Amino acid sequence: QVQLVESGGGLVEPGGSLRLSCAASGIIRSVNFMAWYRQAPGKERELVARIFTGGSPNYAESVKGRFIISRDNTKNTAYLQMNSLKPEDTAVYFCNANVLDSRGYADVYWGQGTQVTVSS
Repeated sequence: QVQLVESGGGLVEPGGSLRLSCAASGIIRSVNFMAWYRQAPGKERELVARIFTGGSPNYAESVKGRFIISRDNTKNTAYLQMNSLKPEDTAVYFCNANVLDSRGYADVYWGQGTQVTVSS
């Protein structure tokens, strides 16, 4: 059973920074991609950033130049460094990953979400 566990959310003032972490656990053969989505109240879930193994990351236009996604493949962990945060970044942030497990089955998994609130 593969699980994704996020951490690092919280309350921050506009202009501040936060770093989210997402650790994939279980018997994992490989991870194809890891990504971050977010969902604000009353809005649909949207892709924030995604990084494929060996590939360049891609970002939503709204976060380009402010957020950085990275991975530690040895730990099956993804990070989202969020800088210059704005109130409109307030949302629940979800980790998402495409994982090949020990049985050779590939599936997409979601974390439970972590709240990010940007407010003065």
